[in-house]
Amino acid sequence: MTFSTELGILTCLMILAASLWIPYIVGVNKHAVAGTDPFERPTPLDQYPAWVHRAHRAHLNLLEQALPFSVLVLILNAIDGFSALTYWTAIVFFWVRAIHAVGMISGFAKMPLRPLLFLIGWACCLMMGYAVFAAQF
Repeated sequence: MTFSTELGILTCLMILAASLWIPYIVGVNKHAVAGTDPFERPTPLDQYPAWVHRAHRAHLNLLEQALPFSVLVLILNAIDGFSALTYWTAIVFFWVRAIHAVGMISGFAKMPLRPLLFLIGWACCLMMGYAVFAAQF
């Protein structure tokens, strides 16, 4: 069995997802709120600078789409369903999610760019879902 581009992209995506907690933790530790014990109860996000809150949301946003995308890629791998469509969809998905995370944390991806990037990621999930069914017929 060969290692496909889709699986390589999925690996990079999972490394991104596994590492996207870092900006949030840096922000939480850099901007500690006096009088709170984060081990007892996490400090409300509104008490941190906006970029720290956005870092938290960027991580959650990635996880929201990474899970269904990952499962679809793994299904396609199991049924030998990779194609030119899945190749390009995987590449687009990874870069859209990376741009979304950087843009959201930095604050550069404002309306309507940020929701548009999320929508493109969702469309990529739909394309992979289509590829699963197309591979069966």
